Amino acid sequence: MVDHDRLFKELLTTFFVEFIELFFPTVREYLEPDSLTFLDKEVFTDVTAGAKYETDLLAKIRFANTDSYFLVHLENQSYSQEDFGKRMFRYFARLHEKFDLPIYPIVVFSFNQPKTPQDNSYSLKFEDLEVLQFNYRVVQLNQLKWSNFIEIQNPIASALIALMAMKPEERPFVKLQSLQLLASLKLNPAEIQLVSGFIDSYLKLNTTEQEIFQQEVDKIEPERREIVMQIMGNWMEKGLEQGRQEGISQGLERETNLVLRMLNSKIGTLSESLEQRVRNLKIEQKEDLGLALLNFNNSNDLIAWLDAEDKKSISN
Repeated sequence: MVDHDRLFKELLTTFFVEFIELFFPTVREYLEPDSLTFLDKEVFTDVTAGAKYETDLLAKIRFANTDSYFLVHLENQSYSQEDFGKRMFRYFARLHEKFDLPIYPIVVFSFNQPKTPQDNSYSLKFEDLEVLQFNYRVVQLNQLKWSNFIEIQNPIASALIALMAMKPEERPFVKLQSLQLLASLKLNPAEIQLVSGFIDSYLKLNTTEQEIFQQEVDKIEPERREIVMQIMGNWMEKGLEQGRQEGISQGLERETNLVLRMLNSKIGTLSESLEQRVRNLKIEQKEDLGLALLNFNNSNDLIAWLDAEDKKSISN
């Protein structure tokens, strides 16, 4: 199961400034990035509904060239909820009362359905009086076209493309495009793993889509393909580990097939005998092979690696 809250919070705290820069460039101009701090989550009890709510992300940041601070309250909403605007206002009112600072409210709607534009305000009016008009910023991912973001050098763009509007037949191509964008960014290994894991969690491909994806991987330039394959190797290792812990044979088979596709892409189509030798490997050996194959040049390298593994097994 995907932990949506954890994934989004990790992504947005790591690349908070990049998120603001991508969707709210005007705000980026008047904030001081070096002053950014994240505050502890706030828990609010709704007595009437008998429920507790927690803020997703609360950032404190200074206005550029001043000593004054403001808050950015950022909510990720992964499902449609009636009266969501009222909830956002309640958050705003309680945060404003507690911190007495200006608050910039933002919500990211990350659900697939509904496709209709979501509200960005909450109001309270009488026939003769407008008591309240509360507005908040909205990023509704299923209203955004992925192709408009694919050229933007921003890790948030690379990640959130996976949740943007796309046709069913575009899914393998969108996944590859998002990975190529990721490969072009100057990120450290941990950041690459975070973004690539986000992409893989929200853009899972079925068997047919995976075959199309691999065919497209084979077409890209060697240097970029090498980086994409390294990312795929990380997915494979993670999937094998999860399968081993949970004992899910279907998951292990899927990751074994990924190793085979990577080998076919790297050194050409394997013979039946070589493919069977790969399938017969233990889980730990498949993990090792997923990393080792990045240095293979031809089938002889694979044979030599397999022979070495056989000798290890005999000696043990």
